[in-house]
Amino acid sequence: MRFLADAPRFLFFTGKGGVGKTSIACASAVRLAEAEASVLLVSTDPASNVGQVFGVSIGNTVTPIAAVPGLSALEIDPEQAAEQYRERIVGPVRGLLPAAEVATIEEQLSGACTTEIASFNEFTDLLTDAAWTAAYDHILFDTAPTGHTIRLLQLPGSWSDFLTEGTGDASCLGPLSGLEKQRVVYADAVAALADPARTRLVLVARAQGSTLREAARTQAELAAIGMQRQHLVVNGILPARAHPGAGSGTATPAGAAADPLFAAIRAREQQALAEIPEGLRSAPTDYVELKSTNMVGLAALRGLLEPEVVSAPVAAAVDMAVPGAPLSALVDEIEAGGHGLVMLMGKGGVGKTTLAAAIAVSLAERGLPVHLTTTDPAAHLDDTLAGGLPHLTVSRIDPAVEIAAYTERVMRTKGAQLDAQGQAMLREDLRSPCTEEIAVFQAFSRVSREAKNTFVVMDTAPTGHTLLLLDATGSYHREVTRQLGDGIRLTTPMMRLQDPEQTKVILVTLAETTPVLEAAELQDDLERAGITPWAWIVNNSIAAAAPTSPLLLERARNELPELEHVHEKRAPRLAVVPLLAEEPVGIPALLALAAGRQPAPASVR
Repeated sequence: MRFLADAPRFLFFTGKGGVGKTSIACASAVRLAEAEASVLLVSTDPASNVGQVFGVSIGNTVTPIAAVPGLSALEIDPEQAAEQYRERIVGPVRGLLPAAEVATIEEQLSGACTTEIASFNEFTDLLTDAAWTAAYDHILFDTAPTGHTIRLLQLPGSWSDFLTEGTGDASCLGPLSGLEKQRVVYADAVAALADPARTRLVLVARAQGSTLREAARTQAELAAIGMQRQHLVVNGILPARAHPGAGSGTATPAGAAADPLFAAIRAREQQALAEIPEGLRSAPTDYVELKSTNMVGLAALRGLLEPEVVSAPVAAAVDMAVPGAPLSALVDEIEAGGHGLVMLMGKGGVGKTTLAAAIAVSLAERGLPVHLTTTDPAAHLDDTLAGGLPHLTVSRIDPAVEIAAYTERVMRTKGAQLDAQGQAMLREDLRSPCTEEIAVFQAFSRVSREAKNTFVVMDTAPTGHTLLLLDATGSYHREVTRQLGDGIRLTTPMMRLQDPEQTKVILVTLAETTPVLEAAELQDDLERAGITPWAWIVNNSIAAAAPTSPLLLERARNELPELEHVHEKRAPRLAVVPLLAEEPVGIPALLALAAGRQPAPASVR
């Protein structure tokens, strides 16, 4: 593991949800501590299971791990940190400003940017306080701040006045109000992050095109603010053998060939690695094989960074009762409505685009008029869907085009009354991720009007926070309803989203702890905005794919508790889509996916 060689004092592990950051960070902490170093492991992961992994209760205090001399752990609760951070900003104005203005400020401070900055606020002491740095040889951070957050913390100026005067836009800069007193501390912390002698950033990804592209974006974002030296860890790669311990080598033996699913997934992973984005090619890279067991306990952690070796075969296959229905059952219900808006939401990498396309082509194949719109840049959608099926219309919303148009509109209106410094602040504000969501939402709103007479299937929808922020800051919905007054009826985009007769919101996730937690948080966020999800889809389920290789069978068993939780606690309707041997590209493959069948091999399509 090259990322642990000559490790500096600080190691940050970052990557999208579900790639295994916590497991890699815990295993690294154990290895360094067992090499006789003093180590502090700090987690800001909202799905942190560090305490469960080590069998101790940790929480927001430094806790020695008795089983690993030299290792201590600390869990920073992001939500608690964000709540305390919000109260420090809102508390002084509560009772002084009108309740509506206080509510607007609170909503500006309710998004992901606030949580990131609040968590960063919690561990800046660990980067800059001499007492902390003297106490440990290494401090490891699970879930590092993004390049976007660090760039925001570098910005000069008084954002409080800028926002209070109402010249800022509905974006992510609300969290920065009141940060002036921390500027020096943040500057020191950012300097520590950018110093490779003190800090190493480890990008964790899976051998999948989407997660590798996300890692490449993070790499470029961090490099742009001075953090040039990064390591890549590709986690969870299928080994060259279907049975752990059945031998090594690069060739796939007969054991893997006996499970077509295993062989196909491994070939897909190897293809993704061969096409790794250019920005990551020069990064030192380590590869961690997928293990058969959950990463709980010291034995599992010690083995994570090593090839898995077992002395006996894993238990034979058993009949797995997978809760939920096939995707076709959801399509049947959607069809019964005759028309409407179908929005698929979820974190990146869970397969929203593919599932949206599958639903759209299945409806169109039944003779129903369908408009599929997506922000996915993948050319295969254009190649395989545009004009390829009667009754189906396909459009792609280009986020860059929408952002440019939205930015120009805001600068032409709000920016026209600002001086040069104010315009610079406003333009910086408009570079935030929230701006993209707002701009794309406006494009979606234009398309959604068609749902009165046809089916509109939308991929990559805005988050519940963005919807609330639009509503709370004088968005189209509130402005129009206020200006029209009583007695005049108008259906606004927000009202359409809140009406279950007009809109069906489907949350997409994977049968893993972190993606399920992230989807549950999105559900809570949407419900705050008055939007109740209609259904959940658990995608790429190994348990639903009926594997035969021992390794995949063990992974399938690990999915069952997550599937039961979603089915019993979260989803009013649940569809489970199996992990497919072949990528579902093209009309026949998407129809097979919607019908619950494995697509035909590419060679016969």
